[in-house]
Amino acid sequence: MKVEIPNYFLADLGPEAEFTESMITEACLALRRNRERYLAVRDTGAVIRILSQTAENWLEDDYPYRELALEKGPEETGFSRATLKAGLDHFFNQLTGENLEDLLLQELGHFKRMDSPASARYEGTAQRASATTGSDMLLHIAAGNIPLPAMMSIVLGLLTRSSQFVKCASGSSYLPRLFAHSLYETDSKIGACIELAEWKGGNEALEKVLFHYAESVTATGSDETLEAIEKRLPRGTRFVGHGHRVSFGYVTKEAMGGYRAKRMVRDAADDVVAWNQLGCLSPHVFYVEDDSRDFAYQFAEMLAGELAKREKEEPRGEVPQEVAEQIASRRSMYEVRAAHLPDATRHWYSEGSTAWSVIYETDTLFQLSCMHRFIYVKSTPNLEETLKGAETVRDNISTVGLGAGEDEKEEIVMHLARWGVSRVCALGQMQKPPLTWRHDGRPLLSDLVRWTDWEQ
Repeated sequence: MKVEIPNYFLADLGPEAEFTESMITEACLALRRNRERYLAVRDTGAVIRILSQTAENWLEDDYPYRELALEKGPEETGFSRATLKAGLDHFFNQLTGENLEDLLLQELGHFKRMDSPASARYEGTAQRASATTGSDMLLHIAAGNIPLPAMMSIVLGLLTRSSQFVKCASGSSYLPRLFAHSLYETDSKIGACIELAEWKGGNEALEKVLFHYAESVTATGSDETLEAIEKRLPRGTRFVGHGHRVSFGYVTKEAMGGYRAKRMVRDAADDVVAWNQLGCLSPHVFYVEDDSRDFAYQFAEMLAGELAKREKEEPRGEVPQEVAEQIASRRSMYEVRAAHLPDATRHWYSEGSTAWSVIYETDTLFQLSCMHRFIYVKSTPNLEETLKGAETVRDNISTVGLGAGEDEKEEIVMHLARWGVSRVCALGQMQKPPLTWRHDGRPLLSDLVRWTDWEQ
């Protein structure tokens, strides 16, 4: 069954729509009214059932919104059908009732704190209970690189019983909009507590209205963008910003021994292919511990072969001309370098396209990738030298994908934690964080609620 998307949200009006301050004001006031009537009065169990039911629908092959996402999504987003399918399936498989309850327990200490004052075990002995409440209106300023963060923001907002205005980056609202429509279909009253719109950043007149009515603001973007937003917020507005982040992989010699090398390479390819390496959790570099057996070179060569295979199974999709030119220019630079320093630099490229690129180097200096499946593999003697090479981005590291033996993992994780890494996961899982993942090492829900302590 096909479905025509109704005009429930401002984003449904299309990219040519022009918004006025009065339109945004009316939308904000409607959100606050609808929250009071339809969302603030819902209990936690009801909200979880709506979210989990919507997720179950998305996992059905014949669900109309899923069909739309996979059929029109490639043209709207630039991701191939296979890439969209893999990313959406992971996201919706996470939205189970059990996982959502675990998230509330982790973040708020008690499953029912959004419904009434409740005591965790350690609070009961002190005769203290706590309740949490969400915002009258929560504003999300979403980045446009991949769609899942905006969709996850909607989930978090509903769990905190907040009405939400999602301001999408220009040209990036398609999948978040489909998700919002699917929630509207599951429960129209919940859907009436969500608004989405997109316009080019820098429209201060419209943003001023949003900042006036939003009790809390979340934003994802460059550090400069976040700083500019925070300066413009009214005093007392709660702000949660997620700035520029990069990630890398680290593979030990033990992990490359024997049959495990092939598995490590397959897992690494998963991380490169997922969302075309465009998320902050995607690797720019794989550091591989090396010795006389040339593990790093072997890893790079095998990774190139795996990416060539994946291009047939899960193609990258088309990229803008300027992106293709940037990749071609970077490739040319490494061709020249490899010609003069063949022992220090090697390269493998997809033939006839910029679909994937692998660069092998013997130095440990961290390099920002072109993304779009352009990956560095760097030889390293040990973790200490790896972190020296990554020192320039130390304050911006999000995730490290780890391939290591069982007996060495804990020590490596503690070393990375002390260095400042907020998330360590297995290779192959870098773009597949669990629902309870603490974004940038910060709470997911606690920053979005007000706490009321009741001392009995």
